[in-house]
Amino acid sequence: MTSANNFALEQAKSAKAIEWMNSYAKMKNKKFEARVEEYSLSTLKFGNFDAIYWKGDWSAARSIIIKASSKLNMKVIEAGYHKKGNLVSLLLGGRDEIAKVYSGGNLIGNIVLKSKSGKWIVKSEKPI
Repeated sequence: MTSANNFALEQAKSAKAIEWMNSYAKMKNKKFEARVEEYSLSTLKFGNFDAIYWKGDWSAARSIIIKASSKLNMKVIEAGYHKKGNLVSLLLGGRDEIAKVYSGGNLIGNIVLKSKSGKWIVKSEKPI
């Protein structure tokens, strides 16, 4: 079972979204459970987000997060995409991670994230 913190939910709607996602996963017998992390992620172009910790199946998590964006008309961040880089930076943990930003279930932009002290910070943003 996978666990990670590579998703974030629109700050004003995160509590409602967590409740909806967990109950949806249970109703559909999907391996997924989420909770809000203790830090937020701020972007200039897309707003503020609460990072979430989740455990379960990666494909179920991705599907449920995007479905929540559509059903609850909210913005979500789906990270987990990596730029190709050199082996040294991968081994030293210096790699960037690319995230997709969805609103209402539609892709609206990309952000580049960097990990600092175990938390994501926004390095750059690009609306589509």
